[in-house]
Amino acid sequence: MLTEPLFSIPASEGRETVTIIFDDQAVTAPAGISVAAALLVAGASDFRTSIVGHEPRAPYCMMGVCFECLVEIDGVPARQSCLVPVKDGMIVRRQQGAVSLPDSEIGDGR
Repeated sequence: MLTEPLFSIPASEGRETVTIIFDDQAVTAPAGISVAAALLVAGASDFRTSIVGHEPRAPYCMMGVCFECLVEIDGVPARQSCLVPVKDGMIVRRQQGAVSLPDSEIGDGR
């Protein structure tokens, strides 16, 4: 759900824009900004839910330290949206709780 944005990016004549899809809603953003910035400007109030308690979470540090901005981008879970630049046609989804990894990525436990 998108709400009234808390942030804005000043319009710049001639600046290229891209459109991403966030939870089935089109979001237009200036090219080159991060996914997190684009979603905050669009009014996204939460990006994921916590693993324990399923509490809503949103970006905090905006520099890749806190991991509060994790989202699924183009089918890849647990992406730090503050570190990924927007690309036209990108599909972004909120991440709900813990991510499941295929057995091949977990290893055999030794």
